[in-house]
Amino acid sequence: MTNTVYIEYAFEVQPLQPASDILMAELGAIGFESFVEEPQGILAYIQQKDWSEQMLKEVEILRNTNFSITFQYKEIEQENWNANWESNFNPIQVGDTCVVRAPFHEKPSVPFDIVIEPKMSFGTGHHETTYMMLEHILELDCEGKSVLDMGCGTGVLAILSAMKGATNVDAIDIDPWCFENSSENVARNNCNQIQVKQGDADLLGNNKYDVIIANINRNILLADIPSYANCLRPKGLLLLSGFYKEDIAIVSEKCGSAALKFEKNFEKNNWVAVKYVL
Repeated sequence: MTNTVYIEYAFEVQPLQPASDILMAELGAIGFESFVEEPQGILAYIQQKDWSEQMLKEVEILRNTNFSITFQYKEIEQENWNANWESNFNPIQVGDTCVVRAPFHEKPSVPFDIVIEPKMSFGTGHHETTYMMLEHILELDCEGKSVLDMGCGTGVLAILSAMKGATNVDAIDIDPWCFENSSENVARNNCNQIQVKQGDADLLGNNKYDVIIANINRNILLADIPSYANCLRPKGLLLLSGFYKEDIAIVSEKCGSAALKFEKNFEKNNWVAVKYVL
């Protein structure tokens, strides 16, 4: 794959929360792919081919007078983004049993040691949604199960599912960088039971899974929940994240219309990760 040019936006945000989380959600909805959280705000990345100077007019929080948000932008190649990520990335520990780290970090003494390099992909464990989805998976009995990781990003959720004993795991993402990156991370973690595919919910067909994981933005989830329900085996589990506490009602209503019942949720800085059962 040839080196892709990205546009990097550096946002300074005051006060930092909840504005940074809202900003990332709104930017993600218009095509921004990756984010790095910083002490003064966030860095946000979008492929140059998908970018226009006018697109930020759709970002409502930039007009919210309760927050002060300034920004500047520049072109950056993917290899330079990786260098920036490496200089800022610290290992993430989830509970007592799981660590998400880079190859250059020291190997920890935990049962689930996940080694990730992101390559412009979302899902290192730093963001609340990824962290909470890892928490959900750590609670599951994955032994012998079939799992779908929809919108897999770096593949971190699929990898933990495989490490916990899932025997058949599909990891799907529409973005070519995520497809390539998940493939690399799956090989890096020796998870031969994971099949990485590029595409969207149209790839699902009549496949059946015991567990479906989807950490995507709210609008895509609402559109795809019927497809997920159709692919779940009886008593199958659906783990959803990528939205706020205030959105639980509308997401649960959509799940309810597909015979999925709310079971529990985690909450972190107003983001949620919700578990449903068929």
